Amino acid sequence: MFHRSIKFLSLSLLATLLVGCQTPPAESPPRESASDSTALEIRVLSEAEVYSGSNSADSRSMIPDILYEALQALGEDRLLTPIDDNAHSRFRRVLAMDSKNELALQGLQDIVERYLELAGESMRRGIFDEAKTMLDRARSVDASHPDIATVAESLRQEMNSNDLFFALDYPLYAARSEFAQNQLADIARQTREHEAFFLITAPNDDLARWMVSVMREAVAGYRLRGNIELSSHLGVRLRLPSEN
Repeated sequence: MFHRSIKFLSLSLLATLLVGCQTPPAESPPRESASDSTALEIRVLSEAEVYSGSNSADSRSMIPDILYEALQALGEDRLLTPIDDNAHSRFRRVLAMDSKNELALQGLQDIVERYLELAGESMRRGIFDEAKTMLDRARSVDASHPDIATVAESLRQEMNSNDLFFALDYPLYAARSEFAQNQLADIARQTREHEAFFLITAPNDDLARWMVSVMREAVAGYRLRGNIELSSHLGVRLRLPSEN
């Protein structure tokens, strides 16, 4: 859903850029030198003050460029950070100029949905603190989004589960070390003992399949059941059968 929204926004923005391509870009103001500050009273403006009054024709001509940069940031997961280079601040800047801009409004919703997606990935790996952080960031963008409550309930259930989580040391596994093989053998035996379903998360398919082969060899004759999921995080989750 998130990636389809990105594609739609990109196509819509291209049309906007073609319409406005004859408008020359506004010149950047000259950078203020250190000596200039002695003649000025300087104070930090609030976000509202910075954006207010930005609906002039010159400002509105910048909207296509700002939207383009916002979509780039969105696609690279620069959602709320860095503070001076993120998708959220750019979509908000556009809405300060045009409060009904559909691309910017959809962009904010896409940020929420991406954070919820990241929360889901974290909770499946058992990194619950990270999942909570992603949920909090989603709420900070739009607390009324209908999917937030659903993901929050899923997180609550995951935290109350008895599943076993194993965070693994990537360099040891990339080297196919003896330590990694022994650790996988132990995980396989626990999988058999609990009749659990395993979920391996790994950065590439080759490593994940090697891990499965080591686990199968450790419990030869037992039919392991599980799945592989590509992720930057290396780990194993054992889903234990329900006590009911």
